[in-house]
Amino acid sequence: MVAPVLIFAIGNESRGDDALGPMLVRKLDAWLNSGAWKSELSPVEQFELIEDFQLQVEHVMDMQDRRLVLFIDAGMDTPAPYAFYRAQMSKEALLYSHALLPEALLKVYEQFYRQPSPDAFVLCIRGERFELGESPSPPAETHLASALEFSGQLLLEAEATVWDRLCTQKSPGTAIRSAHEIR
Repeated sequence: MVAPVLIFAIGNESRGDDALGPMLVRKLDAWLNSGAWKSELSPVEQFELIEDFQLQVEHVMDMQDRRLVLFIDAGMDTPAPYAFYRAQMSKEALLYSHALLPEALLKVYEQFYRQPSPDAFVLCIRGERFELGESPSPPAETHLASALEFSGQLLLEAEATVWDRLCTQKSPGTAIRSAHEIR
């Protein structure tokens, strides 16, 4: 059985605040497996968590048969403490490189499977420092705590209609510069 909700954490732990995605998904994993999860289905039956350095074309296969997909990443120009929005499929032509933005991955999904992609959302946590060899900054740690509380609420109510109501903004297109773009 494929879990209906897929959570992608994107980030490079050797680049300061770019580690926010992986840090958050590990905290979510610990919470889901702590015994505090109260549901008829186990967390494993409801959620699959994937952590990777960057999104790649191959990740469309992970999205197949999902109801919801959540992309978690750090952002340079993200409003503090985070932005949460529905990902909109990119309308621009794609250059199939080794790294994709969530919006581009949705387009690849629809091209590959010839069907609409699952409902997808982005949780972009504000980062401050992204230099190689840096540790996460104190402000980013504070933003991470806020994002953890918010993402816990998302997991408790994992429905696209609920998530749409919780969006902090409309899809920014390219207005938020993800840390993913500087890797």
